[in-house]
Amino acid sequence: MLALPLVALASACSTDKDDDAARKSPAPTASPTSDSEKKATVEAERIGAVPPAELRRAALNGKSNGFQWKEVPESEVKAGLGMKADPAECQPLASLAGGTTSIEPVSLVHRSLEPTEAKNATVGSMWLASHSKKNAERVMKDLHTALKKCPKGFKTLGLTYQSVKQLDEPDLGDEAVVYRLTNVVGKQSMPMTFTVVRKGGLIAAFYGVNMLDEKNSRIPQPVVEAQLEQL
Repeated sequence: MLALPLVALASACSTDKDDDAARKSPAPTASPTSDSEKKATVEAERIGAVPPAELRRAALNGKSNGFQWKEVPESEVKAGLGMKADPAECQPLASLAGGTTSIEPVSLVHRSLEPTEAKNATVGSMWLASHSKKNAERVMKDLHTALKKCPKGFKTLGLTYQSVKQLDEPDLGDEAVVYRLTNVVGKQSMPMTFTVVRKGGLIAAFYGVNMLDEKNSRIPQPVVEAQLEQL
């Protein structure tokens, strides 16, 4: 299992008093804060992508739709980047398993998703990847190709993923796809459900796991829609 989803497996059992809190969280500063961010901002403006500061503002924080949205430390985000697939044609799936896209985004923002109700056993994470519209379309096209070519799964960084299956193409954003794969660690199998949505040049990816019932591992659509409304 990669580092990023492991963060989400530590589920919270608090009560949900304010589903709108995520929308009311203070927005990060709009000014670039580092040389790398300044370069990303310039590149975003050049290709018509969403710059880093705006992407951070777009990502939900706090409580919303039964989940607590939390920022993921940069060190844990980086741990999942650079995952190379074997076979190579499965790279789009490996990249998403690592918390990014097969085409390097201009900027990337992650959130862990922890349930606020004890009866909800689904945990996961969400990330927003900023691209030009052309590159975002290519990300989705390559993902669909990988889903067709990699039903048996792939390996990456010593991890094994099996049983890749497309589940749905929900009416979300400009295009979307839902698929499930199984992460195998020793004798333990962990089904993981991904919802990947393109809206313009933005890719919003949601990952979910439910150790009690794999059929409920999908992040609920109202949760996905709440984030898409902010984009």
